Amino acid sequence: MNTKTKSVLYVRLPCWKIYPGGVIYVADYVHKHRPEVRQQLLDLALVAPPERRRALKERIEAMRPDIVAFSWRNMQSFGPHPEDDALDVVMNFDHAKSPLRRLRAAKDAVRIIWDYAASRLNNFGYMRLARRMLPEARIVVGGTAVSIFGKYVAQQCPSDTTVVIGEGEDAMLSIVDGDAEPVGEHYHKDRAGRVTHRPRAANFDLATLTAVDFEYVESIFPEYDQYRDFAVGVNTKRGCPFQCHFCLYNKIEGAHQRYRDPAEIGKEIEALSRRWGVKRIWFTDAQFCSTRRSTAHVDKVLDELLARRLDIRWSGYLRLNFLTPEIAAKMLATGLASVDLSFTGSQEIIDRLTLGYKLDQQMDAFRMFRANGYSDQKIKLYMPLNAPGETVETLSMTIAKIKELYAMFGRENVLPFIFFIGIQPDTPVERLLIGQGYLKPGYNPLTLNPFLIKKLLYNPKPLGRLIARAYLEAVDSLDSGSEYIGRATMEIIERELEKLGVPSTPVAPAPAGSRRQWQITPVNSCTCSEEAGG
Repeated sequence: MNTKTKSVLYVRLPCWKIYPGGVIYVADYVHKHRPEVRQQLLDLALVAPPERRRALKERIEAMRPDIVAFSWRNMQSFGPHPEDDALDVVMNFDHAKSPLRRLRAAKDAVRIIWDYAASRLNNFGYMRLARRMLPEARIVVGGTAVSIFGKYVAQQCPSDTTVVIGEGEDAMLSIVDGDAEPVGEHYHKDRAGRVTHRPRAANFDLATLTAVDFEYVESIFPEYDQYRDFAVGVNTKRGCPFQCHFCLYNKIEGAHQRYRDPAEIGKEIEALSRRWGVKRIWFTDAQFCSTRRSTAHVDKVLDELLARRLDIRWSGYLRLNFLTPEIAAKMLATGLASVDLSFTGSQEIIDRLTLGYKLDQQMDAFRMFRANGYSDQKIKLYMPLNAPGETVETLSMTIAKIKELYAMFGRENVLPFIFFIGIQPDTPVERLLIGQGYLKPGYNPLTLNPFLIKKLLYNPKPLGRLIARAYLEAVDSLDSGSEYIGRATMEIIERELEKLGVPSTPVAPAPAGSRRQWQITPVNSCTCSEEAGG
């Protein structure tokens, strides 16, 4: 097909340094279908903040692209990352016993909110700069942030901007082809400032996504080498049929699971390993294995990895409903680095959050791992503590199950990550909390009001104070060189529950040594694939 588009500049908007998997898949897909189109990728995450505007201006002047496509990863002010732990600040502000720590937390909160407000203004400023320099070019915005907050983004964008919701490959190709109405769900702000919306009629055919041509990617993105030592994101499927109360994956990617060819996945990972020396892979699916059909697909992907004998370590969010001993053995044989999954020791909380699995199934799956080649892989438990319906009894049940895992894998290998639910728009938990009066109808999910932000980090009284003070005490104990923060926090919670008369269970002996890791984090769809890709 002939196209008037001769060049595309992709601009990855600033975030912490994390592999830009989404925009790489899009650029690779466009190249394979329209190889005559010249493309470049500018990753502002790799540019020092004072130099970003100049770097973008120089790239636009040098390239004069027909299309400038911005990729925006995170937008909410409470979205945590390695440089700003907003949740830690909230814990100290609300629950620290020391007035000085609370005052320091208040100052940190002002700084974080200022940084996020400035980041949003700067991002829209980059778009306006592109529009001023290229008045006739098409401007496109995509990425996780705009898939959730697309209408807001469209209202703030410069004129003649297309805001792509969800998957970007087919949408971007249609824009490159000059289609007046791009494929897929999108908002469009026309030159008169009117915003229109088009829903997605069909999902992208993921089977057409072949192995990334990394030599081409390196040619349009020479800085690619800077991610060699990071976890690199690989997509095996998209879509999620589950309706977890806090998650938006089934909105962003659709409820119908679609799969890539396992041979293409194997080829992609082999290229990363053998040609670029990448050692760590993060599967960016909503969950690497979840349904019976997807578990069969996982089996084929693992067979591809086994056949290639690759020296890699891989991880991804797991759902273990349909795990078999054979698949557990293959996971471990292909380099599974850690078992990452949502965890609560209460079936009641699992059901309230509509997570869609049985706790007994999950514990049986852990036993399969233990019996089929487990060595020292970390067991990472992402625990939505104080979710709606949490009680002292359900907390105690979770502690009891964690202790079972300590006994199964060794206490030093089980890493509880304490999560609070981050309330996202158009999720069941948001509707529940509006109905309960916890949130007001019509509230602004992108607010910079610190008191509303605190409510969006769902950790209400009375358990909120118990959990937060346990965490803060654990932080202080780590400063004197004791224990891993998640384990220490759960141990302190157990002690406090005993004071309330809640029966306790035996505590496994703590190992020597220390480990500090921050991990109070909101559960939301923005963070589901944060290890690699965006």
